Amino acid sequence: MTGRLCALLALVAAWFGVAVLTAAPASAHVELLSSNPADGARLTSAPARVSLTLSENIGIQPNSIKVVDQQGTDVVSGPVFQPGEVAEEVAVALEPDLPDGSYLVEYAFVSADSHPVRGTIAFVIGTGPLITSAGAVSASTGTDPVTDALFTTFRWGSFGGVALLGGLVFLLVCRPGGRTDPAARKLITAGLWLSGVTAVAGFLLQGPYVAGRGVGAVFDGALIEATLRVAYGKLLLLRLAAIVALAVIVRRLLTGDLPDRLRSRYENLGIAAGFIVMLSFSATGHAVADKIMFLSVSADLAHFGAMAVWVGGLIQLAVLLRGRYSASEAEPALARFHPIATRSIVIMVVSGAYLGFRLVPSVEALWTSAYGIVFVLKLTGFAALLLVANLSRTAVRRGISGRGGTGVVTADLRKLRVSVGVEVLIVAVVLALAAALSSMSPAG
Repeated sequence: MTGRLCALLALVAAWFGVAVLTAAPASAHVELLSSNPADGARLTSAPARVSLTLSENIGIQPNSIKVVDQQGTDVVSGPVFQPGEVAEEVAVALEPDLPDGSYLVEYAFVSADSHPVRGTIAFVIGTGPLITSAGAVSASTGTDPVTDALFTTFRWGSFGGVALLGGLVFLLVCRPGGRTDPAARKLITAGLWLSGVTAVAGFLLQGPYVAGRGVGAVFDGALIEATLRVAYGKLLLLRLAAIVALAVIVRRLLTGDLPDRLRSRYENLGIAAGFIVMLSFSATGHAVADKIMFLSVSADLAHFGAMAVWVGGLIQLAVLLRGRYSASEAEPALARFHPIATRSIVIMVVSGAYLGFRLVPSVEALWTSAYGIVFVLKLTGFAALLLVANLSRTAVRRGISGRGGTGVVTADLRKLRVSVGVEVLIVAVVLALAAALSSMSPAG
């Protein structure tokens, strides 16, 4: 590993530590622990401010607290601030000498894992009637349904983009001769475009998603500014920059006449850029809100990276077997990919088991919570994928060995194409379930 790569990884680690790891340990989503005035309180005099104590330090999020009277008039006199030394407490000052009446406090925060949580509390000055407050709501409610669906869909697409990019490992390690294969190159290019487009879409949709507004607000300047203020927005911009850098690197790596010395350097730079892309996912998901954040983020990063290498390799393998390739090319590629796939699966199983333990704290939660049910469906899909993938690899090995390594790969390609097509379909379903899970509140 070159000194330049070490410096890049050190820079990434330092940025990650400042932007993410300095946050306080958190629950699955930010929760309101207490408020002053309390919900339903009757006061004899007007308060100077409203303060909320949360379950995690979210920093100062502008316009996250709004206080209105019975006519809907805003009575806040200043920006959101932290009134004391408790980092989890935020407040807003109120207009002086508020008249008697009922007041509603509306709050909307973004958790460490980028999900919105909204709710209301109410209080009365004097003896008037109390406005009924809606209470806290989960991240799965209070969002515009179209925006919510698009947000999840683009996240699904982003997972697919990373999976396609994972095929680069197959081309570099298992099938170097495939670097000039137009079909194999198109898959990598598609991964770059899909990753880039979904990163931009995710950035623009985050504002309306958090604010509970429709897709017409994606270009709202205030919402874009709010997204830029939180770690999620910064990490998405970092992801986009890494994807652009990766596009330049891939263009050089997939040329057939690159000297070995330069190829090694670009491969190292590609590892660094890929690491940044994957880190931007792990640092904006449920893992970053876990109490044992370092272990959970590390497990999520390993899980996501292993998925990309394995699934990307499977897709590239489908390209390799689509026509009549010489066994001298196919057999070494398959032999190299087999241990990589095996290790990737082991990493996915171990890291997935740990993350499941952290996010689903009881066996009962697997069928009593929406998150648990979708989690079980994902596990079922993963098990089916393992079964079909094993059948495909067995068929390929038999086809090659039957030719003694001297002919062409004709291992019943019709059946192989069907089995690989089933694998790709199952992968798409599993990634869709993973995208749905990333938008849901964990059972724990």
